[in-house]
Amino acid sequence: RVGYRVVDEADLDRLAASSHHEGVVADVLRSEPLSLDAWLQSLVPGAPTLAIWLDGVGNPHNFGAILRSAAHFGAAVLLSAGSGLALSGAAARVAEGGAEAVPLVRLPEAAALPRLRQAGFALAATVVRGGEDLFNGEPAQRLVYVTGAEGEGMDRALVEACDRRLSIPGSGAVESLNVSAATAVFLAHWASR
Repeated sequence: RVGYRVVDEADLDRLAASSHHEGVVADVLRSEPLSLDAWLQSLVPGAPTLAIWLDGVGNPHNFGAILRSAAHFGAAVLLSAGSGLALSGAAARVAEGGAEAVPLVRLPEAAALPRLRQAGFALAATVVRGGEDLFNGEPAQRLVYVTGAEGEGMDRALVEACDRRLSIPGSGAVESLNVSAATAVFLAHWASR
């Protein structure tokens, strides 16, 4: 009982702002991210919980890939207060259904760190160099991986405020993994423990 219209291919391209629509375009209302308080209240007290805090990530394709990995491993995605990141059509397409399964949380301007810690979360900054080897330690049962954009990375004060700094060891042939690939590695490591 959903209303629909049959239109020409050119109209579909225009409505989707892309040719990657596979013949169907839906006009839907975008849901707003949860507040941090609402998300924390929805959690089972003391239950193992995983989240990714995106600081400075802006590429919609990386965001979509992160959402897909987060859905696969059952993690929430936390967005910094000033982040302009939103669920775009490109991000939703790359997420392949993951966007609908992931709690998306908008962090407050202040006091996000104390609130997360009060709820039992440890915070681990993901860094390219100088961090502890991800595979040498046990991850916390309630954990937020803080990850930043390629190039400028994440805010230095945020890195310093985290409980740990973790790096993914590699061959050295490239400086680092793409932020979405690195996120998948971090999520898989937590899930394996």
